[in-house]
Amino acid sequence: MSRKTKEIKVGDVVIGGEQRVIVQSMTNTKTENIKDTIRQIHELENVGCEIIRVAVPSMEAAEAIKDIKKAINIPLVADIHFDYRLAIASIENGADKIRINPGNLGGSERLKKVVEAAKERSIPIRVGVNSGSVEKELLEKYGGPDPEAMVESAIKNVRMIEQLDYDQIVISIKSSNVLDTIESYKRISDIVDYPLHIGITEAGTARKGIIKSSIGIGCLLYQGIGDTIRVSLTGEPKDEIKVAYEILKNLGLFDSGIEVISCPTCGRTSVDLIKIAEEVDKRVENIITKKRIKVAVMGCGVNGPGEAKDADIGIAGGKGEYLLFVKGEPIKKVNESCAVDILIEEIKKII
Repeated sequence: MSRKTKEIKVGDVVIGGEQRVIVQSMTNTKTENIKDTIRQIHELENVGCEIIRVAVPSMEAAEAIKDIKKAINIPLVADIHFDYRLAIASIENGADKIRINPGNLGGSERLKKVVEAAKERSIPIRVGVNSGSVEKELLEKYGGPDPEAMVESAIKNVRMIEQLDYDQIVISIKSSNVLDTIESYKRISDIVDYPLHIGITEAGTARKGIIKSSIGIGCLLYQGIGDTIRVSLTGEPKDEIKVAYEILKNLGLFDSGIEVISCPTCGRTSVDLIKIAEEVDKRVENIITKKRIKVAVMGCGVNGPGEAKDADIGIAGGKGEYLLFVKGEPIKKVNESCAVDILIEEIKKII
């Protein structure tokens, strides 16, 4: 059962409450390079990014937000560390949300100024705690950045904002350690009702990062914990969005888009199934549909229409040819050289 949380509005996107899980990412361009940043955000919008975060390490970056906001179609989050003036400037330039660690802004008076600016414009604040940003005294108390230390740090920082009479708050507690991340979110979900932004920080390059993120994010979402997600990968931000939606689709939390299934191949396979499956997977990425469609790419009759009969449409390999089938029923045989083209044509007919 899903955890019930407050609803927080980020621009025109609502997270928490009864809303579905929202997918976000972060640019890896220099924010002050307005042209490149806008280009990358547009690319992310095209693959389904719903909230975008940009780094704000300088006043130039904070001021760039004004122009970036005019050119994009999704809410923008400003990521701030240490300098409270950058948070205020980001808010003034149109950020829809800011991400801070209240404990590293330089004291209560500076935090108060940030909260006042956010309150004036009803801009939510994400309290972001990472294993690398836990306060020194908590590290000493717990002997390192374990779940107890991260949760106590997050709660301490949330209470600081609450004491300033503000409750438009989102919380994240991330670690590169999957089990620590899961335990941290489980603990804090029992303490507060604020929306939770979940993910595995510094998850790594694509192969390992996808595995760690899928395990960590998947385990939490399965338990009803998490209102918005970011898959953190060392690579193209577009890949973060694609992986995020795959996680959501496989948990039944996103009911549109094309899912490609394929068999692992064996000695019965007499066609180049690996090449065919990869080509289908790549080509359907650019097909946008609000329907949920399952496409099967199978290697032989054994794993063909029978085992993949729940697929909406698929092809099964033979000797130089494929069998096209719909809902487990054979339709026609097609030559291997044109099998993918025909499959894509048939998919477009049903979207």
